[in-house]
Amino acid sequence: MKENSNRLYYWDAWRTSFAARIVETVLQNRKQAVVLDNTYFYPASGGQPADRGWLNGVPVVDVSIRPEDGAVLHWLGDGDLGGEMVSAVIDWPRRFDHMQQHTGQHILSQAFWRVAQAETIGFHLTESNLTIDLNISSLSDEVVRKAEQLANQIVWENRAVHIRFATREDALALPLRKIPPTENGWLRLIEIEGFDLTACGGTHVRQTGSVGVIKVIRAERRKNKMRIYFLCGGRAWQDYEGKNGVVAALMGMLTTGEAELVTAVSRLQEELKQTRRTLKHQQTQLLAAKAERLLASATKLGQTRLVCHISADEDANTLRQLGNQLAQQENVIALLGLAGSRSFLFFVRSEDAPGDMKALLQTAVQILGGGGGGTAVSAQGGGPPATPDTLQSVFNQITQELHKLI
Repeated sequence: MKENSNRLYYWDAWRTSFAARIVETVLQNRKQAVVLDNTYFYPASGGQPADRGWLNGVPVVDVSIRPEDGAVLHWLGDGDLGGEMVSAVIDWPRRFDHMQQHTGQHILSQAFWRVAQAETIGFHLTESNLTIDLNISSLSDEVVRKAEQLANQIVWENRAVHIRFATREDALALPLRKIPPTENGWLRLIEIEGFDLTACGGTHVRQTGSVGVIKVIRAERRKNKMRIYFLCGGRAWQDYEGKNGVVAALMGMLTTGEAELVTAVSRLQEELKQTRRTLKHQQTQLLAAKAERLLASATKLGQTRLVCHISADEDANTLRQLGNQLAQQENVIALLGLAGSRSFLFFVRSEDAPGDMKALLQTAVQILGGGGGGTAVSAQGGGPPATPDTLQSVFNQITQELHKLI
């Protein structure tokens, strides 16, 4: 195959350095790129991110393909190349990570096809995520486990990974999972010996053993397809290291063995639920007792009892609960306020009490310089910082308004 013969990564993904000559310089949106007479830098395509590295010490921050002619553009960071000949170095840890993940994807995709006849219709690789989308609406945990097990068996058998090229006509007679469109009539084929044959332009390891391990971490339904999240090689090891650290920490905190962790956490969850239920019951009792005390000292406006309460150490939710407790009694109006760095007002009445709480609240927040809203029965709002004395002055004016109405 002569087409794209200057893309040397097609044949050798293990090369970490090479010499090349600049044949073109490109300036676009104040960014500079160069085209080389040959390159081992992989450009972003097919779901795989681009390589990074250096040209004469100048960072290569991205690599892309120019649509018009297929030229590989090496986008540069700050620095001077100093001439047309460059010494190129590829960021090997990044390249090898992508090779592990991409070859692992081929293996896992074929495994899902063999176990569940689920075809891979999408592949995405980022710095932190690796996923495939399968054209199947559901997968049981057992099927996922079987596919993962088969994939790792292929990894541990250390099968050879071959690269070859074929015409589209030749490819039609081969057991390819999918035949994509071709630009020049040629397909680059990645063959995992005796297991998978896929058309792909990405970088891959030479033996499946280099993938290390394949671990599915999550499977979720996305409309009518399944998305599989997984990790290979170094990423899988880092994930294990992190989770093992969490398990070890929990074992120390709970003074229990690994096998008993789930039982111990379940027990704690149940205890927490019971504690929350008890606390909520006690809080309800305390609010009821407080409501009784406030009602006992309420101001009489005809047949209506007016409760005014200002707090500096409660919260808005507690005030709302207290107000709703009070409003459950007959013929009660409650004006509740929270002083502090931000004032809060909650006006509420029982169904049989007179007055428009929304209108009264609007009067109050206008005095404070804030805002709010609600209904004739219940309204809330807030404003800038206010002291208890400031809120008491506001409540005195609202009480005068109520005197006029009742």
